Amino acid sequence: MRDLVFRAIFQNEFRKDSVEAILEEVLGKEKSDSIRRDVERYVKGIYENLDSIDSKITSCLENWTLDRLSLVDKCVLRLGTYELLYEGDVPVQVTLDEAIELAKRYGTDNSGKFVNGVLDKIAKQFAAEEKWRL
Repeated sequence: MRDLVFRAIFQNEFRKDSVEAILEEVLGKEKSDSIRRDVERYVKGIYENLDSIDSKITSCLENWTLDRLSLVDKCVLRLGTYELLYEGDVPVQVTLDEAIELAKRYGTDNSGKFVNGVLDKIAKQFAAEEKWRL
């Protein structure tokens, strides 16, 4: 599911199509209604809260700015930050593990470590306490 969310928000960085058109394409072969709903909720939530998400990411970057990040790293961080802040039933460690795997799969050799460091700071500063106990 996260892979599909990542693909949708990554494509949105390049294409002039609407988010709905990108979602339709990304979800074209997905048969699970549950996964389709989750992907749509995540993508909608990311864009509805983008300013807040980007602000949290920016506050946890050291010697970097959001516009200097690779697109892969930025999209994975947006997805991970959204999940940490707005999906109350996902444990912090699950979010970190899944984001690191996405960064390793699509990013550079250093993307996994970079994403881990930034999301760990975001989780410690902004994630709800109960997410640590799930």
